Amino acid sequence: MYYPQEIVDQVLAANDIVDVVGQYVSLKKSGANHFGLCPFHSEKSPSFSVSQSKQIFHCFGCGEGGNAVTFLMKYENATFQEALKSLADRAGIRLPEENYSEQARERAKEREELLKINKEAATYYYKMLRSPKGKAGLAYFEERQLSQQTMNAFGLGYADGSRSDLVAHLRKLGFADDLILASGVAAYDEKRGLHDKFFNRVMYPIMDASNKVIGFGGRVLGEGRPKYLNSPETPVFDKGRNLYGLNIARRSRADHFILCEGYMDVIAMHQAGFTQAIASLGTAFTDNQAQIIRRYVKNVLLAYDSDGAGVTAALRNIGILRRAGLTGKVVDMRPYKDPDEFMKALGREEFQKRLDNAENSFFYEIRQMEGSYDLKDPASRTQFYHEIARKLCIFTDEIERENYIRAMAEKYYIPQESLRKEVAGYVMIGEGEDTGTARPPQARGAQEQQNSMPSGGMPDPSDFQAERAVYSRPVSLSGERRLGAAHEARLRNQRLLMTWLSDDPALYPQIRGIINAEDFDEGLYREAAGRYFEMLEQYFVDPLHMASGAAPIGTISPASVISIFDTDAEQTEAAALFETRIEGVHDIKERTAALKDVLLGIKKATLDRVMKDPETAGKLDEILKLKKILATIPGMNLKLSE
Repeated sequence: MYYPQEIVDQVLAANDIVDVVGQYVSLKKSGANHFGLCPFHSEKSPSFSVSQSKQIFHCFGCGEGGNAVTFLMKYENATFQEALKSLADRAGIRLPEENYSEQARERAKEREELLKINKEAATYYYKMLRSPKGKAGLAYFEERQLSQQTMNAFGLGYADGSRSDLVAHLRKLGFADDLILASGVAAYDEKRGLHDKFFNRVMYPIMDASNKVIGFGGRVLGEGRPKYLNSPETPVFDKGRNLYGLNIARRSRADHFILCEGYMDVIAMHQAGFTQAIASLGTAFTDNQAQIIRRYVKNVLLAYDSDGAGVTAALRNIGILRRAGLTGKVVDMRPYKDPDEFMKALGREEFQKRLDNAENSFFYEIRQMEGSYDLKDPASRTQFYHEIARKLCIFTDEIERENYIRAMAEKYYIPQESLRKEVAGYVMIGEGEDTGTARPPQARGAQEQQNSMPSGGMPDPSDFQAERAVYSRPVSLSGERRLGAAHEARLRNQRLLMTWLSDDPALYPQIRGIINAEDFDEGLYREAAGRYFEMLEQYFVDPLHMASGAAPIGTISPASVISIFDTDAEQTEAAALFETRIEGVHDIKERTAALKDVLLGIKKATLDRVMKDPETAGKLDEILKLKKILATIPGMNLKLSE
């Protein structure tokens, strides 16, 4: 649901971030801020700062930052709505209810009823397992070496041999037949009428990220078919948009998830302490599920069966993870079939070693591909090398691609320069793993070869100068384009000024005619500066606010500025705007000189931008004004707080 900014600001203002963070992190006051060990990365010296005056947190080690809502989202792996509601409840604030249309209200009511039915069904199955009728189910789970604690944690249950007990139970509770059918726990035919969908099965309740039961998986006892039966798609259950075990894994604090094939694999791992394990729900892993994972972690370890089907699934899902921007690795289960068998045979410590030594997903793909070629035969080996070159095109980051080229050349004794040239050739002519099905150069037509290959038989990047501008991709580090020194210096000046103003808001009236939001880089920096300057303007210039005598803190809120941005990355970057270290200054004289240098740097950058504008001739007045401002900065009589 969308909440107005004033509601978000009200919730933030009612929750002191020091108290909120202090529930999770041990904080100690040091100067103006509170410090502790960062909960988002391992460290021995505290670099995690919480500012009470700004109501924001920022880690100088890993860069994470934001407001109280952001903190709960990151720490609890919660959605924005969940985090805001948690803080609202904490402060006794009632959030506005959603303004539904009649149709939307009916859908919401249906969803609520279906969730109630699922909860009652889960409770029914849970109690059945622990009753005399559940002996067969209990014996199955005990044979799988599950403890009572584990069975309870996952809400495991049992559907007995009767085909109408659950339906009768739900009817007795007052649920209508059409809703019982719509929930997926029942089926209907003319012969039997409405009857239980699951019987003679051990039951696995499926929960969403907020612990609501949305469906079930059932494993038959004995030789019945199908072996596994899942709930059908319902208004509350979408197999491709949920993951088994996510409700627990999201709180694991691990920097990765372990992706398995089945319920029992997940449960066995959790019992052994690997609470970051999850699984897809009886269907192939989907792009939507990868995007869900991306909300919580950036790394995924694939712990699939070691048989042919498991290998096929791993190869398919590596591509899905890569498309979602996730880093995948593959855990070697051999000589055992799956994690459950492995854990029972060798135990937790050995499984941890397999996790620690999980294979790079690209190396895994190449190793599996290698099995299709006879490397003792020169012709087959040549084809294999061409396929390696083609597959290397998946790396659009040139530095990353170069690292993999070197690794492949070293592993398979391929001349490094030859491999590099062939990869460059594939990229420049638009072929390769990332652009569609490619063929080795020898497989293309004679005319195509003549146009794209030098006489030596390998593509030479120097022959493709025209194409280079079209096909070459930007060099990037950590997924971001590298910034030039001048660009980074400009951004640093902007961060320093925002930090200075948030530390000492009374500076704003002194520089009000010098700096404005247009002096900041377009995008997040300009948007954040504009919002913060609006607050400063309202407080220091609006006569009503000035007359009120209210303190700036709360009215002028960096935490509120952060909340206007949607993504974690944006909120982290916005937090850094207000928490950049101002180093190398000690007394008022040095700080005043440093602030003037920052102001000069920002205005000079604005002048440079205007001077480079193609329409410079029409901006003479603006240029003269900027030069006049620059001339006044050195002589400004700035009054800084002690």
